[in-house]
Amino acid sequence: MFGFFAQTLYDFIDIVWIGRISAQAVAGVVIFVTIFWLADIINEIIGISSVSLISQSFGAGQLEKTKQVIEQSIFFKALVSIIMAVIFLLFLKPLCSFFATEPEVINYALEYGVIRSLFLPFMFSSFSVNTALRCIGDAKYPMYIMLFTSILNIVLDPILMFETIPGTSLPGMGMGIKGAAIATVISTIIALLIGLIILLSGKSYIKISFSGLFKLSKENFKKLSTIGLPAGVEMLFRQGGQLLLLKFVSFYGTLSLAIFGVGMKLFNLVFLPLLGLAMGGSAIAGQNLGANNIERTHKTAIYASYLGIIITGIIASLAMLFPETIIRIFMDQKEAIEIGEKMIYIISPSSIAVAITMGLNTVFTGSGYNMPYLISGIAARWFFQIPYSVLVVYIFQLPITFIWSGFLIAEFIELLVIYAFYQQGRWKITRV
Repeated sequence: MFGFFAQTLYDFIDIVWIGRISAQAVAGVVIFVTIFWLADIINEIIGISSVSLISQSFGAGQLEKTKQVIEQSIFFKALVSIIMAVIFLLFLKPLCSFFATEPEVINYALEYGVIRSLFLPFMFSSFSVNTALRCIGDAKYPMYIMLFTSILNIVLDPILMFETIPGTSLPGMGMGIKGAAIATVISTIIALLIGLIILLSGKSYIKISFSGLFKLSKENFKKLSTIGLPAGVEMLFRQGGQLLLLKFVSFYGTLSLAIFGVGMKLFNLVFLPLLGLAMGGSAIAGQNLGANNIERTHKTAIYASYLGIIITGIIASLAMLFPETIIRIFMDQKEAIEIGEKMIYIISPSSIAVAITMGLNTVFTGSGYNMPYLISGIAARWFFQIPYSVLVVYIFQLPITFIWSGFLIAEFIELLVIYAFYQQGRWKITRV
């Protein structure tokens, strides 16, 4: 949680620096980041699969198998991400042009996006290393790595982006939005190198071999590709829905698009710590299912939900108390503040539903039973939020506040579906 909070802090400050360039720069980054989430589908499939495999093997005391899965999950994800990077570079411009008409916004998206896409394999591999460490019960190293690289990123941003470092008379590199992308790339590469050194040197509970990082058995290929497939398909529907919602928001103008991006960063302030909590909970759930301790697995989900409610309750309350102050950090246009305040008031309560959903999801990830991800995502986004947004934008032409309301309702629909699957109890008997 602390590691992901550091990442959230970086994301928050990053968009503040980009906001100092222009609203168009923010909109360009928002477009790229939303498109870039499509790459996370592959990351999700392999990542979720590896959580189940690593944690259950480690919980069952199968250390050689645990070592093998860690090595091969890192290799497999790096291999697949190279293919994803090529696809992104080929289709990035037409995708950006679909969501924006202003040439300046498109140029910002491309300047930022090409650099990030080129180094996608380093990013995905660093995710695998951190996931492996958490799944064997060593969450401290990933926390230290994320804290260090987030601070590094925060320091590098103003140095690389501006001609003069803000608040000082010191010269910077003046690279603009490209500087923000390069700062992220440098931090990602360093995070990967540190994580690999820890695993290769045996400083954690499992010591991997360098030669093992270039092997992939047929059995592990199949399991890494399929266990997390429902979660990946759910993310495809979720991110596909997010892309459509981005298009709907773009009808309200560049300012609304920029505020949507700010809202997503604020949502990450809640979501990323919850993701850290969920990843820790999933590792604990998987280890206990590997040891066939159902009651402790159940308690893991309940405690994760309670902790999530406390975290999100505090953050959401602060956001609703000081909405104007928060928006002014990013943009000070009066219209932007008005749009942003309404967004915060409407969407903030949905964070409670997200907290409970992610808490309950720990048992599904730990067990390898990921179908609830798929069904809940389709129900919330495609059966409700997308049709609802079409009505709001095209049929009734309602204010953007109705788009924000769709986010709120969708999160509670997803929670209801996940709770129904949790009560069904199939996760208690599913193993990988």
